[in-house]
Amino acid sequence: MSDPTTTRTYGLTASEISNLGEKATAAKSLAYCPYSDFRVGCALLCEDGEVVLGANIENASYPVTICAERTAFSKAIVEGRKRFRAVGVCTDISPPASPCGMCRQFIREFCDLNTPIFMWDKDGQYVVMPLEKLLPMSFGPEQLRKPDPASK
Repeated sequence: MSDPTTTRTYGLTASEISNLGEKATAAKSLAYCPYSDFRVGCALLCEDGEVVLGANIENASYPVTICAERTAFSKAIVEGRKRFRAVGVCTDISPPASPCGMCRQFIREFCDLNTPIFMWDKDGQYVVMPLEKLLPMSFGPEQLRKPDPASK
C-alpha cells in the first residue's frame, strides 16, 4: 500500500504503484535462475502507461547473466519506449534488494535522476527512492554531449 507522501512526491497514483508491484512480482516468476535460485522481477512504468516486464536470466558462464532490470529496459527500448515514470524491482528476500551497480548505471541511461525506484521484498513491502540516491554523482548521457563549436 502506498502512502500519500509517496504518491505526491513521485506523481504516481496509489493504483499505479500497486500495479507496478503486482507486475514486478509476476515478472519474478519468469526468472531463469537455476544456479543462484535468486529470482528478480522488474516492471517499468512507461510514460504512455504501459508496463514492460523483465526477469533475471542466468547462464552457466556467469558473466553472461543478465539482470531483470537490464532485461526490462532492453525489451522496452526495442519496443520503441524510451521514457519511464517509475521502476519496480521485486525479490524473494527481506528487506528488499536494490538494483546492482551495473543496473543502476543502465537505468541512468534511460531515466531522469528523480525517477522513483520501488524495491519490493518477499512480503510485498517496499522501499522507494529516486535514482539519484541509488547512484549519487552519476555519469549520464549529458556528460557526453558534444560541445557547441560556436562556444570555442
